[in-house]
Amino acid sequence: MRITHTSVFVSDQDEALKFYTETLGFVKKQDVPVGKFKWLTVVSPDDPEGTELLLEPNDNPVSQAYQKGIFEQGIPATAFSVADIRAEYEKLKSLGVAFTMEPTAVADVTIAIFDDTCGNLIQVMQT
Repeated sequence: MRITHTSVFVSDQDEALKFYTETLGFVKKQDVPVGKFKWLTVVSPDDPEGTELLLEPNDNPVSQAYQKGIFEQGIPATAFSVADIRAEYEKLKSLGVAFTMEPTAVADVTIAIFDDTCGNLIQVMQT
């Protein structure tokens, strides 16, 4: 058994795709119409056959409450690994990404947290 997909709820799939590809540098993998929404995934360009991130619509009131609740508590919806967190932080800041936590050493990792503009906090980490 292995993890092939994980997801984040997003308020607008098209805006999320733009942010996750144009700002974060992921690559669109799947874009399949499913009713009024899409099965829309992105992957790392460094691992195009790796785990896909599903940009899942938060049209359901339960998902909206969950997303809002963890955001308000400052809990990241997911985490991404980076090779050089300081360089990634500077690059993303220069692209206008809003960080709620600058790179901070926590035990054996350094983490930073940013707002993905789609209703989520995302943690980046360097081990």
